[in-house]
Amino acid sequence: MTQRTALITGGTGGIGSAIVRYLARQGHKVATNYRDEAKANAWRDAMAKEGVQVVMVRGDVSDPESCAAMVREVEQQAGPVDILVNNAGITRDTTFHKMSYQQWTDVINTNLNACFNVTRPVIEGMRERKWGRIVQISSINGQKGQYGQANYAAAKAGMHGFTISLAQENAKFGITVNTVSPGYVGTDMVMAVPEDVRAKIVAQIPVGRLGKPEEIAHAVAFFTGDEAAWITGANLAINGGHYMGW
Repeated sequence: MTQRTALITGGTGGIGSAIVRYLARQGHKVATNYRDEAKANAWRDAMAKEGVQVVMVRGDVSDPESCAAMVREVEQQAGPVDILVNNAGITRDTTFHKMSYQQWTDVINTNLNACFNVTRPVIEGMRERKWGRIVQISSINGQKGQYGQANYAAAKAGMHGFTISLAQENAKFGITVNTVSPGYVGTDMVMAVPEDVRAKIVAQIPVGRLGKPEEIAHAVAFFTGDEAAWITGANLAINGGHYMGW
C-alpha cells in the first residue's frame, strides 16, 4: 500500500480519533488540527501510547487564513496532503424561532464553510499530482433533518452539495470526493446525553444499538484507497438502518 499524507480536521474528537487511528495503522502519515494546546498535547500523548504518531498543527477551520497556514505547516512536516477528511464540526442546538444569528453562523462556519477553507489550499496540489481523496463527514440529520438543528442540518446537507460539485470538477484529475453520513455513534458527546433520551434514540435504530467510531473510520478508509477510484460523488449512510433513503 502506498503511504500517503492524510489531514483529518477535528481529529481529537470521538469519530476523528478513530479515523486517525485507522489511517495511521494503514501506514499513512496522519495530521490533525487543534485550538486548545493543552488538550491537544494530552490527546497526542495518549495516541502515542497506542503507537499512533500524529502531526499536530494549530488551526481554526472557520478561518480561511488559519487554514491556509495550517495546510502549509502540515505539508512542511509530513508532505503534500493526498487525503483530506473534513470532519470538524460543532452543534449549537435550539429551535429556529429562538436561534440567534451567532448560533447560526458558528455552525455554518465550522461545519460547512470549513470545507472551503481547508479544501481550497490542498486542491491545486492534488490536481497537479493527479491523485487525491476528499471525504466529508456529514450526518444523518443532514439527510432527514432534526428538531432544534436547522443550522446543523443545513450545514451537513450543504456538505454533500459541496461533495457532488467538487467530484464533477476533479474526476479527470484522479481525485475522488465522497461523503460519509453517520447516524448516532457512541462518542463521548452522545454518551453524555441522558440515558432515557439515548434509549429513545436506540429504539428507532433497526440494528438496535449506537454505532461505533471505528465503523465510521472503516468507511472513510474505504473511500481513501486506490481500490475506490471509480467511486466519486457518493454519500454513504452509516446509521444502523435509522434512516433509509436513495
